[in-house]
Amino acid sequence: MPTSESRNALSSPPVPATDGSTPGPHPRGYSADLPATGAWQPGDPVGNRRFFTLERPHIFELEGGGSLREVTLAYQTWGELAADGSNAVLVCHALTGDSHVAGDAGHGHPTPGWWGEMVGPGKALDTDELYVVSANVLGGCQGSTGPASSNPDTGRPYGSLFPTVTVRDIVRTQRRLADHLGIGRWLTVVGGSMGAMQALEWGVMFPDRVGSVCSLAGCMAASAQQIGWSAVGRTALALDPNWRGGDYYGNPPGHGPHAGLAVARSLAQITYRSDEVFEDRFGRELFDIRSVYGAWDRFQVESYLDYHGEKLVRRFDANSYLVLNRAMDLHDIGRDRGGVAGAVSRITSPVLSLSITSDMLYPPRQQVELHDAVVAAGGRCVYAVVDSPHGHDGFLLETEAVGQAIKDFLEKVGSSVA
Repeated sequence: MPTSESRNALSSPPVPATDGSTPGPHPRGYSADLPATGAWQPGDPVGNRRFFTLERPHIFELEGGGSLREVTLAYQTWGELAADGSNAVLVCHALTGDSHVAGDAGHGHPTPGWWGEMVGPGKALDTDELYVVSANVLGGCQGSTGPASSNPDTGRPYGSLFPTVTVRDIVRTQRRLADHLGIGRWLTVVGGSMGAMQALEWGVMFPDRVGSVCSLAGCMAASAQQIGWSAVGRTALALDPNWRGGDYYGNPPGHGPHAGLAVARSLAQITYRSDEVFEDRFGRELFDIRSVYGAWDRFQVESYLDYHGEKLVRRFDANSYLVLNRAMDLHDIGRDRGGVAGAVSRITSPVLSLSITSDMLYPPRQQVELHDAVVAAGGRCVYAVVDSPHGHDGFLLETEAVGQAIKDFLEKVGSSVA
């Protein structure tokens, strides 16, 4: 069935075909006030962000061969760090997430915390007991160094000059943040989707600094289909003439690559949910019941996708989307490590591998493969399944079941402070 969210989506009036066979102009216009970038910029409200800049002078060398002369991470914390540092938990965000895991919108945060039902007093990650940390990833756009950040060599946003980053680069910056915070070893590292990639790399790269790994709806290496979906989304974005090769910063509202980013988000949104959810929420309902035969008349599901595309444009950056989406495609824990078996053999901490039954983007077979690989290497892995119709987004939406799986895992492997 249609929702109030979809009914309030973009509502450009349908434009009929000029004749019986030639479609008229596409009606899917976007709001004229959309910013060229939704990136957080110095001078914007800080909110609950804190900032850590890697010591200078320093050149941060990247896995792909590029480098950055200065790296800053925006991060947030909840709870109090124990005197011995034993209760620290790192929560890693997914593609379009940021450090604002929990808390209200406003005061520098355009949206409420993306996992607010999981982090807080008495919740699955209980901040009465735990010290929870989350950082906006390298390449992101909510306070950490990314394409929208000022390039110290030019004084202008990096734009097209921002280098390729990998999940391993992201984890290396997080390790430096842990040092800064006085955290020698995480109680656990938790993440879903791109966050799961980070959690796994923590287990491989710094096994002595991780008590356990919680990999939710993740994989050991991006699959051909995942890369295919990503490639189409990135191409749609790059074909937007207002992207201008990545150098669109400073353009007035309405003249950024919002159409390309919105289409890329719409494509991704389809893969994040399941056929069952789309059918239940929208079916074949029309956006405007008075019009159906115009070439570009919309169904409710189209309006929903347009809404989410525009919503992302207001809080995200097109170049960051390209950089981080590519980092996900490059994810392969076996690269230059003798394959998956060689990488997994480095993991010494117990692992939780969690699946969402209806996940079409990161199907359960990938989490089973992780479980089997860890066990084959002589490690400990708990496999959990959350039965949900919500598709890949189930790791964000099914907070009760996901939270219980994490709590049960931590109790089982002796990583809980409760």
